[in-house]
Amino acid sequence: KTISIQYFENQSDFVVPTLSESLTTAVKDRFTSQTSLVLVKNNGDLQIDGVITEYKTTPQAITGNETAALTRLTISVKVEFVNLIEPDKNYETTFTRYTEYNSSQDLANVQDGLIEIINEILVDDIFNKAVVNW
Repeated sequence: KTISIQYFENQSDFVVPTLSESLTTAVKDRFTSQTSLVLVKNNGDLQIDGVITEYKTTPQAITGNETAALTRLTISVKVEFVNLIEPDKNYETTFTRYTEYNSSQDLANVQDGLIEIINEILVDDIFNKAVVNW
């Protein structure tokens, strides 16, 4: 009947100040809007705890002059899900998602939009794995 979702602390090498808050809020919003669970601060029947373990950019699609046409932004989140009612549904896993952007763009200018896209997919992953057997 209840769920507690802890703050997703950013433990990656590169810390974006808004990432932890936006991911945590998105996970809470998904569970409260798409289930009948009541969000509680601690000790819910279902408990989600997670940390952001990776935030990195890597060049992709190398062109003939050895420059990257695209850059990939990757975010990984390690999630522990505890179900006090059905402990066999507990899991601990790392979800990794990415999106690519044109290398001619400055990451600072496109970062918020990219994070929003990746967060949406990560939230889908976390939610779906938690409620797959409902």
